[in-house]
Amino acid sequence: MQQKSDLNFVPTMGGLHKGHCQLIKAAQKFSTTKPGVVLVSVFVNPLQFGPNEDFQAYPRDLEHDCEVASNCGANALWAPSIDEIFPKGPNAHFKVQVPPTLQAHLCGGKRAGHFDGVATVVLRLLNLTKPQVLFLGEKDWQQFIILRHLLKDLDLPVKVLGVATVRDFDGLAMSSRNQYLSQDQRKKALALPRQLASAANGIKKGEIPNLEKIKSYLMQSGLEVEYLEKVDPFHLQPTETNQPLSLLAASVRCGRTRLIDHAFLMTRKPIVAIDGPAGAGKSTVTKNFARRLGLLYLDTGAMYRAVTWLIKKEGVNLQEPSELFKALNSLKLEFLPSKNLEQEVTINGYNVTEAIRSPDVTAAVSLVAAQPPVRKALTEQQKAMGIDGGLVAEGRDIGTAVFPGAELKIFLTASPAERARRRANDLRERGFRVPSLTTLEEQIKERDQIDSTRQIAPLTRADDASEIVTDGMDIEEVVQLLVELFRNRIPEEVWPTPSN
Repeated sequence: MQQKSDLNFVPTMGGLHKGHCQLIKAAQKFSTTKPGVVLVSVFVNPLQFGPNEDFQAYPRDLEHDCEVASNCGANALWAPSIDEIFPKGPNAHFKVQVPPTLQAHLCGGKRAGHFDGVATVVLRLLNLTKPQVLFLGEKDWQQFIILRHLLKDLDLPVKVLGVATVRDFDGLAMSSRNQYLSQDQRKKALALPRQLASAANGIKKGEIPNLEKIKSYLMQSGLEVEYLEKVDPFHLQPTETNQPLSLLAASVRCGRTRLIDHAFLMTRKPIVAIDGPAGAGKSTVTKNFARRLGLLYLDTGAMYRAVTWLIKKEGVNLQEPSELFKALNSLKLEFLPSKNLEQEVTINGYNVTEAIRSPDVTAAVSLVAAQPPVRKALTEQQKAMGIDGGLVAEGRDIGTAVFPGAELKIFLTASPAERARRRANDLRERGFRVPSLTTLEEQIKERDQIDSTRQIAPLTRADDASEIVTDGMDIEEVVQLLVELFRNRIPEEVWPTPSN
């Protein structure tokens, strides 16, 4: 029996341009079934226009939209009438009311009822089309976040994926309303993206954006500023703290044309912390996840294994602080890139990539890792490696002790039986003797007990970590879930997915 194709949905109000084209192309690439079907809708929603806004004048050119959608890879374009969406008229149907906290600021604070109208119509479109995935532009960030909250709160089986803002050759964010601008007005409008970009670059140098100064510059450039606000990107509430990620958003009028734009202010690159017990598949999953998103991979478990190998090789007595201090003081630990997925690990000039996976090292690593001097030395190294961000680290205490401020925290686990089976396969592939599954399971339970009860940095799930139980899941399924969780915390604009 042939598998039903996924339906990937791109809702628009027409006036299709390069920004919409990117949405269509993203929808074309993303599908759990091959081939997926990409549906584009064109519906100028009367509910999201205020009394003095440009509903009647909004660009409408269905023939052009059909051509653009087809050229960009859409399978179908649907242009319903108002009667199809609201058979009894817009005022004879139930309407969605967006929570005040999500629309009190930014565009919501200036356009009463706007997002209620957006949410009402999008929900209606979803009920009529029943897609698997909804693709939205990150340019309309507040709309994107509101709709994501809507689908989550209603528990609708639709994934929401964002596509980064697309900019024209001069830096102006693509918008159907840009065609209203005269040549002179367009030049004036460029002050908006340039000021936002300048603020984003400044934050990386530790400069706090001066909103009044930016607003004054925009006004001097001939723009009427409706709002300029710095908010938390996900809760849409004002923020004065120097948090790692915030949103600087603005709405201006250039002549009679209303333009919106934003910049994400990020003090460092994103960090992902993946914790969990031994044998849960952290290393394999983390390596693949890091490669998928172009993040650096930090295997902290390998660091502790390498130190364990060194201590065993040199016969260091853990009960003698002076011996342990001497070994740690001369420590030279490096991760080297490799042609395959496995990182090469060297310690004091020895390549220990394979040796640290031996049963002898595995049996001793929990005891070594529990030593305060070892923990302190390696935690300091790990924090130094992550000072600029841009990495994914896996271990036992990454989200709780090493990177408590990580943007995404994961607790990856599996049942002891599943972990024993995976450990047996790993030993077999590496050429080591394979104990019985019962013996391996008992060893895993014993190590869990040691790791979770040690006094310093015990294995524990961070309060804000998402737990993933990997029993019955293959590597690609877990990686894809991690990518989706990452995108819930990190916009495509902040950290684009590398092209293959």
